[in-house]
Amino acid sequence: MSNIKKVLVVGGLISLMLAIFVGCGDAPAEGDEDKETIGLVVSTLNNPFFVSLEEGVEEEAEDMGYDLTVLDSQDDSSQELSNVEDLVQQEVSLILINPVDSEAVESAVTIANDADIPVVTLDRSSEGGEVVSHVASDNVAGGEMAGDFIVDELDNEGKVVELEGVPGASATRDRGEGFNNAIDDSDLEVIASQTANFNRQEGLSVMENILQAEEEIDAVFAHNDEMALGALRAIEDSGRDIMVVGFDATDDAREAVSEGSMAATVAQQPELIGSMGVEVSSDFLTDEEIDEYIPVELELVTE
Repeated sequence: MSNIKKVLVVGGLISLMLAIFVGCGDAPAEGDEDKETIGLVVSTLNNPFFVSLEEGVEEEAEDMGYDLTVLDSQDDSSQELSNVEDLVQQEVSLILINPVDSEAVESAVTIANDADIPVVTLDRSSEGGEVVSHVASDNVAGGEMAGDFIVDELDNEGKVVELEGVPGASATRDRGEGFNNAIDDSDLEVIASQTANFNRQEGLSVMENILQAEEEIDAVFAHNDEMALGALRAIEDSGRDIMVVGFDATDDAREAVSEGSMAATVAQQPELIGSMGVEVSSDFLTDEEIDEYIPVELELVTE
């Protein structure tokens, strides 16, 4: 083959390869189609329970092929409102929201409603606005579990402290309702009932004050494990022997129960709440029929 023919052949091959390369660049690659985006507004990521909930949402969203935008409200309802406004501006397909306060969140839900963006609540409900589904544990039943356990352990009589969660949160209301339902027919006396806002440091501080004010305390029921662990620290520092029961079964609480320093905790499944939230969202977005309330099972951890 002459040198001229060789050059022509090589040149033709190069041209063909460039054409293929450019053509591939112009065609959309498989799987590059626009994915729907789900927004998650979580009450706080400064709490192991809600970190686990967020992880459940994230893993399920990835498995189901959704993009996910996560915004932390930092236990501030005004920040929560701003977060929802941001997601509305981004035109997400659906908003999952774990409210800071079940009453205050109504404004945020209404903003999403006005933008025709569906809302699913996780763990805590909304007192207003239109919500397509609510995924949560039965907090009333969980409170009753804790109350029944304390009644049995104290042989139906004693003095009890109740550490409440964030005022206005449905979990606070429901867990307190269940607990008080369980002890109503007993001879237990609730000698103090104060909020510690689901926070460990506040649980410590509030319990220190109660210990100074009350000479006789047989048990403490805290609406979540963070407050329970704070109260436990205060009790241990005081040298007194007081039974503590929490709620959520976080890793720290399970360890305390296993060691015997905490008597029990009601086990929620935050990762399952998160993943089920994505599942019900997907069902809604694909026009499948969904329930207004999706319950997630509880159990009492005592060892």
